[in-house]
Amino acid sequence: MKKAPTFELQSIDGRFHHLEDFRGKHVILTFWASWCPDSARDLPKKEQLYDSMDHDNVEMITINVVGRERDEQAGITYANKYLSQLTLLDDGRKTYDVYQCQGVPTTVLINKQGELVEQFGDKANMMDIVQAIGNKLL
Repeated sequence: MKKAPTFELQSIDGRFHHLEDFRGKHVILTFWASWCPDSARDLPKKEQLYDSMDHDNVEMITINVVGRERDEQAGITYANKYLSQLTLLDDGRKTYDVYQCQGVPTTVLINKQGELVEQFGDKANMMDIVQAIGNKLL
């Protein structure tokens, strides 16, 4: 398995976070944009999943793809209103592009060793994602 590309991004509260900060935990990344109907369907389901996760073993992080927003503030407003997960702001599309995302939402599963286990595109079924989390991470 290949190592997940590293990143350093600022959260909506202004703090910087590195992927390495979460080493020793499984990481589930979700790239999204506030205007996207697929993201609007996906993120509430991810919030339910987040509420049921063992936060000592799994870190769920959303990354707002600022470079895909019409208004830079839109993602922050959306996150403050609807998300309790850690929300990071992409540097334009830099992290999104490094992860070779094709659309939003994109879900990335990273194991405790920092290896990219699986990646799901914007048309992925939530049950397939949950099943992969259970089979490949937990």
